[in-house]
Amino acid sequence: MTKISVIIITKNESHNIGDCLASVALADEKIVFDSSSTDNTVEICKKYDVDVTITPDWPGDGPQKNRALQKVTHDWVLCLDADERISESLAKEIQATLDSTSYSAFDIPYQSTYCGKLIHFGDWRGESHVRLFRRGQAKFTNDIVHCRLLVTGKIGKLQNPIIHHPFHHLGAMLFKLNDYSTQSAQSLFKRGKKASLWTAFSHSLWSFLRGYFIKLGFLDGKEGLILAISNAQGTYYRYLKLMYLWQHHQNGETHV
Repeated sequence: MTKISVIIITKNESHNIGDCLASVALADEKIVFDSSSTDNTVEICKKYDVDVTITPDWPGDGPQKNRALQKVTHDWVLCLDADERISESLAKEIQATLDSTSYSAFDIPYQSTYCGKLIHFGDWRGESHVRLFRRGQAKFTNDIVHCRLLVTGKIGKLQNPIIHHPFHHLGAMLFKLNDYSTQSAQSLFKRGKKASLWTAFSHSLWSFLRGYFIKLGFLDGKEGLILAISNAQGTYYRYLKLMYLWQHHQNGETHV
């Protein structure tokens, strides 16, 4: 049977990491790179026979995952975030598929929840990511947030989903909204992108209209509305922070 390595990056994920690791029993090697968590994330990992590396810094999503990738010893790699789970049906599909395949990587569908409710429409409808790949035939981009894989070779598609629990409650959503909008603004700033108040407003308005009406987010009930609003807010603050980054830069300051 084909051996699989799982890589996970963490930072204060004690509420997630146990369920994540429990879902990857198919893995022959589990590698966690932890950015100096102050909760008991590392202690929980040790209960699951995990190779844990603690780093003193946070270089960003892509660079940290590439660090973890360097420790992999098996031919196939599955990359997960701590708030993601491998369903039993996906585990069986992965094991059956990897025993005989010519593909270099696989795109996997996602089934996400929002504050405990499964989301079927809106911006998360049809979401998928390349997360399973041959070692040596893929690497992560250096994006600070929401990196992606650069794959050499053909990419196949799996049918069963990764279960994603990004926000267990509104407090977690607000924390991530602030954190991700800051990191996204910084990434855009480094690439020379600029924004105005109109950019922030127009992009956020389009985000809401696309997610709630065009992609039928209203069919997910009140959670569909809340999700569309929070996505619009994240977009608004991303470009607002980018606008202020340039303003601070021109004034010789460095903070958002």
